[in-house]
Amino acid sequence: MTEPPSSSAGPPAGPPDRVADGGPAVPRSRRPAVTATVAVLLTVQVVALLAVGTYAKTGPRLGGFPFFYWYTLLWLLIGAACMALCAALTRDRPRDPGDAR
Repeated sequence: MTEPPSSSAGPPAGPPDRVADGGPAVPRSRRPAVTATVAVLLTVQVVALLAVGTYAKTGPRLGGFPFFYWYTLLWLLIGAACMALCAALTRDRPRDPGDAR
């Protein structure tokens, strides 16, 4: 008995087992160093804003705004930059076949 031909004409689903240089194809998001870096970047901003006792005061003022307001606004901007960096670190990019490593 013969097996029926495969109906899928495209490439197999899922990532390849190996990349062009023979090394394992490990997505960036699953590398321990990247995961640890992302965890630290996301945790620092949460801890900084949960430690209310460090910024629950009015002085020093900056541009007429109490410390509480400009401190939280600063962390909003730092948090956005950290999120962008985490997104860039965890993005899986296809490797160029001509890339020599």
